[in-house]
Amino acid sequence: MADAPHASSRPVHHDDDGIVIGEAVALELRPASALIRGGGTIIDVLVSVVLLVGMLLIAAGAGLTVDDAAFRAIAIGGVVVIIVVVPTAVETASHGRSLGKLALGLRVVRDDGGSIGFRHAFVRALAGVLEIYLTFGGLAVLVGFLNPSSKRLGDLLAGTHAQVERVPKAVSNPFGVPPELEAWAGIADVARLPDPLARRVAAYFEHVAQLSPASRQRLAASLAGEVAPFVSPVPDAAPEPFLAGVVALRRARDARALELERSRLATLEPVLRATPVGFPER
Repeated sequence: MADAPHASSRPVHHDDDGIVIGEAVALELRPASALIRGGGTIIDVLVSVVLLVGMLLIAAGAGLTVDDAAFRAIAIGGVVVIIVVVPTAVETASHGRSLGKLALGLRVVRDDGGSIGFRHAFVRALAGVLEIYLTFGGLAVLVGFLNPSSKRLGDLLAGTHAQVERVPKAVSNPFGVPPELEAWAGIADVARLPDPLARRVAAYFEHVAQLSPASRQRLAASLAGEVAPFVSPVPDAAPEPFLAGVVALRRARDARALELERSRLATLEPVLRATPVGFPER
């Protein structure tokens, strides 16, 4: 992922719609849960153990004869290389990926959404010695479950978090205004409907087939009660057709607005691409 503008000096916070940086820009990111992060960490730890055992076997096969002090120094150096240097180099070179994260579709990014650098990877690797290896992952699990974004201690110190990149493709389920609401659609005003609420209503129709009839009616009535204050006039219709009409009408008007914008840009394109009057053609 390409580097985003560095905003580490600006406050970053999380809300229901995603991550909001200091410029009040909401980033559409999916923080990874503690469970999926734990799976990626287990893969990385197993790879580190295999590398360490392989290094010791190679040293033994080479017939290296040293005294106990030298052997301890070599062992300590090997451990440092395997659990600090290698993870730092891999995450820096891959911009936040490791074998475990690659297998589970994760990437470590800065809190402002940009790619991590050497400093972030090094801080995470150093903290990992304590929270993953010395405490057998106990500290990382505890901090991850207590943090709303599933950050471990290394993420808190480095200003990073893990995001899910392998997102299932959304299935489109288009529908129009219900026939009984076509007359209402010609005069209805749905422009004041907040975007977060509109996304919740759209998500309801994406998963409505998975709901039981009782849950479907209850959720539709609850959403209709939230939507009604932002719609004028409110039609005399059941909750689900009312929500379907609002979603279809809003989508159709947004599509018309985008088409109008494209047509205006197409009209202006010759002027925008033309050279100034008197400027020589080259």
